[in-house]
Amino acid sequence: MRINWNFLKLMALLLVVVGLYAFSNQRNQHKRVDGIAIEFVGDQNLYITQSTVNKLLIQKFGSLKNVPKEKLVLNTMEKAIEANKMVKSAQVYLTVNGKLASKIVQRKPIGRIEGDSKFYLDDEGKRMPLSMSYSARVPIITGKVTGESLEDVYEILNYINQDEFLRKNVIGIHIADLKHYQLRFRTNQFVVNLGAVDHLEEKFKNFKAFYAKANKDKTLNKYDMVSLEFNNQVVCSKI
Repeated sequence: MRINWNFLKLMALLLVVVGLYAFSNQRNQHKRVDGIAIEFVGDQNLYITQSTVNKLLIQKFGSLKNVPKEKLVLNTMEKAIEANKMVKSAQVYLTVNGKLASKIVQRKPIGRIEGDSKFYLDDEGKRMPLSMSYSARVPIITGKVTGESLEDVYEILNYINQDEFLRKNVIGIHIADLKHYQLRFRTNQFVVNLGAVDHLEEKFKNFKAFYAKANKDKTLNKYDMVSLEFNNQVVCSKI
């Protein structure tokens, strides 16, 4: 009987590969956690700190240093971090050198509500608590805060944040009433009556044309109110 040496070599190579994989996998499973590495992705204004995340993990899972890898449930850790109201999403994984790593995306505030309740409005239109670690420099929202008015304010803020001039200059939105919103600017004493949130592009286009001309004529400080409520025109009142 002829011996198929090529087949035997292939089988031997396969056994070696399987053996090495099993040995490596078993050795890897018995490795222990060698520290925690936390990375904040994107906006580096820390509304939640590394120390806070470490404490959260320790309170929930105990000390993780030297814990065998097979005892870690990474999905559970992700959910524990995401339960913090400052966190938008979290990814937890193990690095090749034994670190328990976490990449965290924080929620992003776009407005700060100042009233009976104080909180942020985030970039998804949701309420976000104030942070003990950092105070965001965002427009201040005052007046008659309701669920419906905050939906309108969210639309206004989204428009403002897409326009460089408005983003740099608008420092506040006052809710005088539902469908009646007023803007305050950084360097000017006049109030801008925006009215409702309809036709925002047209209203702000008209306003910027007025602002450019008044700034050139050095007359901006002569106005105390600028109204954009009327169709395709800017109505002003002087001091």
